[in-house]
Amino acid sequence: MQIHKSVGSSHLPAKGRCISRPILKGLFKTRPPPPTPADLVRQLRDLLIYADRNTEPKEAKRREKMCELNKLILEARTALYGDDHSEPVAEICAQLTQEFFRDDMLRLLIICLPKLDSGARQDAAHVVKNLHGQRVNSRLIASDYMEENADLVDILVPGYEDSDLALSYGAILRDCIRHQIVARYLLESEHVKKFFDYMQNPNFEIASDAAATFKELLTRHKLTVADFLLRNYQWFFQEYNSRLLESPNYVTRRHAVKLLGEILTDRSNSSVMVHYVSSLDNMRVLMNLLRDSNKTIQLDAFQVFKLFINNQNKPPEIVSILVKNRIKLLQFFGNFELGKKDEAFEADKAQVVKDIAFTLTQR
Repeated sequence: MQIHKSVGSSHLPAKGRCISRPILKGLFKTRPPPPTPADLVRQLRDLLIYADRNTEPKEAKRREKMCELNKLILEARTALYGDDHSEPVAEICAQLTQEFFRDDMLRLLIICLPKLDSGARQDAAHVVKNLHGQRVNSRLIASDYMEENADLVDILVPGYEDSDLALSYGAILRDCIRHQIVARYLLESEHVKKFFDYMQNPNFEIASDAAATFKELLTRHKLTVADFLLRNYQWFFQEYNSRLLESPNYVTRRHAVKLLGEILTDRSNSSVMVHYVSSLDNMRVLMNLLRDSNKTIQLDAFQVFKLFINNQNKPPEIVSILVKNRIKLLQFFGNFELGKKDEAFEADKAQVVKDIAFTLTQR
């Protein structure tokens, strides 16, 4: 029988064929190097402009582009914070910061926030937070940028009116307020009055976020805030009392009374404090808060109320009210307890009782 030599060659195992070469070649293919900071920012900018224009007629193409944008924002976050496999590189962070603010990317990113999905918005907020704190050659580049772009506040503050975007806008706004020029811009604008509404949002998370931003605005830049409060004392504290301290919303009252204590006890606001604790109307508001059903609000109200009592130059109308309510006040403070031992609180309470009693002896 004749054996055909061609049979063996036609049935060679697959691993012996040349078709395996591209497979082996693919196994050893190296990953492309990550984009440089300049390339990353350029690609981000192009995609953000694309998202902002939103003129793509093909839905599939638009989804593809937005997916790419989300990935690039995550890549920027990873470059700045690192991940499980690598630490951030200082040189890359510095370059990324320079490129980002050079190309006015913060404005473009803020404008496009509504176009991003929730995960990308969170990544974007983390990117912005990091970049605001990055120093390049010992200088905060973000401060230079914000000096020319403080008007970004005009976009960020109204963001609290969108329940889906409020937390993202709030986070970025607080980072911007870290720069004094932005805080001054906001304090001198009509936007500051909107916080009296935002802090009463029925959504707990939004109301708390607005309160956190309001606190940052009124506590970070001491001299700027002191000047603002002195120049705007009348309308500001009238709104603060009626809209916040007397709000039916428990969350609003809680945040407001605690913040008031921080403002009045700050040394920079000593003139404001003297003015505030010389008002009988203000003291009545605090006396009502002392009777609040929430213990935390009561305690924070006490920290402010004691400033009225400690005032060595009480106006006659305040002395008169203290005398008129002496029995009720002494009974109240006799039963006013923390629920746990606190020597500082007990000392403060004893001093308040002593000062009330002393006031009575002067009548």
